[in-house]
Amino acid sequence: MRVVIATQAERSHFFSLVTLAWALRTAGHEVRVASQPELVDAIAGSGLTAVPVGHDHRFRQVMKRVVDARWPRFDMTVDASAGVSWEYVRDGFRRLVPWWWKVVNEPLVGDLVAFCREWRPDLVVWEPTTFAAPVAARACGAAHVRLLWSVDLFARMRGLFLQLMAGRPAGEREDVLADWLGGHLGRFGERFAEDVVCGQSTIDYLPASLRLQPDGPGTGGPGTGAVGTGAVGTGAVGTGAVGTGAVEYVPMRYVPYNGRAVVPGWLRVPPRRPRVALTLGSSWTTRLGRYAVPVQDILDALSGLDVEVVATLSAKQQAELTRVPGNARLAEYVPLLALAPTCQVVINQGGPGTVCTTAAYGVPQLVLHYDWFDEPLLARGLVRAGAGAAVPSGEVTAAGVREQVVRLLGDPSFAEGAGRLRAEMAAMPAPNDIVPRLEKLTEEHRRAAGSGAPR
Repeated sequence: MRVVIATQAERSHFFSLVTLAWALRTAGHEVRVASQPELVDAIAGSGLTAVPVGHDHRFRQVMKRVVDARWPRFDMTVDASAGVSWEYVRDGFRRLVPWWWKVVNEPLVGDLVAFCREWRPDLVVWEPTTFAAPVAARACGAAHVRLLWSVDLFARMRGLFLQLMAGRPAGEREDVLADWLGGHLGRFGERFAEDVVCGQSTIDYLPASLRLQPDGPGTGGPGTGAVGTGAVGTGAVGTGAVGTGAVEYVPMRYVPYNGRAVVPGWLRVPPRRPRVALTLGSSWTTRLGRYAVPVQDILDALSGLDVEVVATLSAKQQAELTRVPGNARLAEYVPLLALAPTCQVVINQGGPGTVCTTAAYGVPQLVLHYDWFDEPLLARGLVRAGAGAAVPSGEVTAAGVREQVVRLLGDPSFAEGAGRLRAEMAAMPAPNDIVPRLEKLTEEHRRAAGSGAPR
């Protein structure tokens, strides 16, 4: 069959799609990765076939303006148990749709539809913010599935929105997401349905320990789009409610992919002391223009420990340091899939790719997370699993980082918890194992649509 992997131009989102794309390719299917021109080099670098569509979005610039203007924050982690109001959720979608989802999708949707109508894929696989993909799938008659790159706050928030909207008088039921997507679908003779938001199926690579939990504050729950746990390790499908429908979840093992990877010579030599990686990514600098605590202060705080610190910093960040402690090694880039297995602790900002790559190798983590979107939930999941510690960015101090690193190194229960989490992830079906599930879903869709034999 023909498969389109569709993503807006965000490298980390694309990286989460690569291993499934290769599983489909090695199963004999034709695969094309469609995205905006900015992502073409990253796609081609993965060995997959890139199709540039549309033009590049300006989300990073828009995000900076939102942060600088201190717009009211819409907390997507809230749930029904928090007593959140219809007005709060409605106004949240009024903000999300124009400044995030429209910004990344509008430059993409027309050309993506044109490509899919020309190439005629049987299946479209998309990441959760690329709503142009299910529109294109519907326009060309293809089956389509989402592949998550973190906890499914999108489906959970959509479920809460629908639940609260159902309790409002008909004249007050405003749905900006459905109106926007319905407008695009209408151009192709299609009507809006909830599968355009949540997919006909959803592939989830998070282990059950890190997913939204069924009860409690900041977690999913019945009628709120909660993630179904399925039977992880058996390939069974779980479901979660979204409004009056259901999201079908298919578990898939996380296989690390960090982009182009070269192992430096020094990394092939076993460390003589416990190795601690410091990799804070770009989240803090993008949102705040700085790290919560200067890297210099963290390096100084760790300098008195009998450890080797490997800090991944850009050339600009390295140049801003006034000193490099004797126990620190600086590198612009080291593939985490090669670095993490050599470490006893990884300090990171809580991004899903970093968290999952480190967890896949059974390494305890210290997460210094920004208190927004998925990072605090992933951090809580690690703590709950006994696989690490977490500190919100507003509470981070250099001395506190040192204290937590000493704790993680000295208490063997963290390594044991990280080992359990690794085993849980390893028991999930590999990307190759779920290809037959996708083939079956595509065939069922084809039969229902009466669209003939597969290509």
